[in-house]
Amino acid sequence: MYNAKKHENLSAMTTPEVNLKSSDKSLEAMRHFSEQYAKRTGTYFCSESSVTAVVIEGLAKHKDELGAPLCPCRHYDDKVAEVNAAFWNCPCVPMRERKECHCMLFLTEDNDFVGDKQEISMETIKEARDSMG
Repeated sequence: MYNAKKHENLSAMTTPEVNLKSSDKSLEAMRHFSEQYAKRTGTYFCSESSVTAVVIEGLAKHKDELGAPLCPCRHYDDKVAEVNAAFWNCPCVPMRERKECHCMLFLTEDNDFVGDKQEISMETIKEARDSMG
């Protein structure tokens, strides 16, 4: 008789640990993209730099895992299907059409959480990434 619980435990023991951080290459690419997109659209990063850093890290991790910067702030039943649909690939359709950023990465001047920066250092992003776990 098949024991699903036993199989699950065995899989957990033999599955290699997933890399929890993005590659530096993708992180730099997403940092550069975010800065350029903010400047081009007249939007700004969140006043709390850790929010910006965590979102950029999430985009970079998805770029590594999926080949595209899928919005990291949403739940997906099938991330690959979502990447292929492209609706939530950053910049997502709501951002491109209405400047609505669910992740609070690109904020308009009337947003309560808007900061005054359109740039963020790799050091700031890595500090936030390292504090995540």
